[in-house]
Amino acid sequence: MYSISNRMLLQFVGLLMVIAPANALAKDEFAPPREERQLPKRMHSAMKQRPNITVGQSGADIVGSDNRALHAAVDYIAALGGGTVEIGPGTYTMRDSLHLRPHVTVRGVKGQTILRKADAVSSQLVRDGDYGEEQVTVKNPAGFNVGCGVAIWDKGSGGFHTTVVRITGRNDNTFSFDKPLNSDCMVDNGAMAATVFPVVSGYDLDSSRLEGLTIDGNKENNPHLNGCRGGGIFLYRGFGTVIEECTVRNFNGDGISFQQSNDVIVRNCVSEGNASLGLHPGSGSQRPLIEKCVARRNGEDGLFLCWRVRHGTFQDNVLEGNGRFGISIGHKDSDNLILRNHVLLNEEAGVFFRNETEAMAGHRNRLEANIIENNGVSKEAPGIRVRGATKDLQFTGNTIRDTRKGSERKQTVGVLIEERVGTVALENNSIEAKTKIEDRRKPKP
Repeated sequence: MYSISNRMLLQFVGLLMVIAPANALAKDEFAPPREERQLPKRMHSAMKQRPNITVGQSGADIVGSDNRALHAAVDYIAALGGGTVEIGPGTYTMRDSLHLRPHVTVRGVKGQTILRKADAVSSQLVRDGDYGEEQVTVKNPAGFNVGCGVAIWDKGSGGFHTTVVRITGRNDNTFSFDKPLNSDCMVDNGAMAATVFPVVSGYDLDSSRLEGLTIDGNKENNPHLNGCRGGGIFLYRGFGTVIEECTVRNFNGDGISFQQSNDVIVRNCVSEGNASLGLHPGSGSQRPLIEKCVARRNGEDGLFLCWRVRHGTFQDNVLEGNGRFGISIGHKDSDNLILRNHVLLNEEAGVFFRNETEAMAGHRNRLEANIIENNGVSKEAPGIRVRGATKDLQFTGNTIRDTRKGSERKQTVGVLIEERVGTVALENNSIEAKTKIEDRRKPKP
């Protein structure tokens, strides 16, 4: 029979008192903290360390200098559920788009990571391309290579009916691709194929990011691609995408275009020298935020609100020297805030409300604290022109003026309100013009 002395018993109890708190501490260390929450669409909480990979022309995880190296990195990170691709300095030749993926951040070195569109080739089709078909036959196949991006269209298939795809295979003059044709492309209607595409493209995205890239569109060596299917940077259903600190220049089409893409943020970007629109939110893209951007010397409008752009904020931007309007607003583009922008030296009106019926017009838009000056370059133009049956507009605290000398002063009307326009509230605006307000409504509201 065993016995325990009082001294040994006290030593044992003391040891338990030392060990127990230590064990409790160890257990508490691994218990989930109160603030831990699972991600909305995952069965785990947010991780501090996420997948990351580098791409560069030397000394990177993936070494290369064209779109294939970039694709490899983006697809690798996407397969891990998201993370970051870092692209080093240098010029990367793009024979297909950089295809964005959900939850992937693509980050370049500002001013040093350049994605340059390769020279394009074009050819007539020799057989009709039928709606839904996934191949076409071209007259001249030279330069149409497997893996390249390609656009297919005819004279009747512009806008969203243009098809932009990737070539997946070849039999002589016939090429297959990865998506069906959006429309019939008929030989008798001038059907064409060309290796043109957005330099950066994102379809069906969620929470993607693009940072610090320079896009060189090489427009002298590429045919035009319309903004419903392309741009230097192009999104289609790119929900919640952030584009920041990027420059798009010299693209034969729009600079930055996003279609059917809600909650997109474009911040601190430059769109310059592109053939068509500088910034093009459209086709039902709601709640966009475009701020601290520059759109200059583009062939058409600096900022073009396309169809059904609503509840957006466009603030602290510069729209300068564009080939048509500084800002254009129209088809169902309602309830937007246009705040603290500098709109100057555009070919026609600084701000233009397009000619729409009452059901289709851009109602309840607010222009506040903008500087609208020196617009109208080759002919006279108003600072703001309101057309159609647009109504319930509010213009507050804007400066509308022309500071040029003599015959260069072409912004001769401050605000032009045309015949069918409804209510326009003008408050605390500073207007310097030959005609401050030209109101053509009869009777006046």
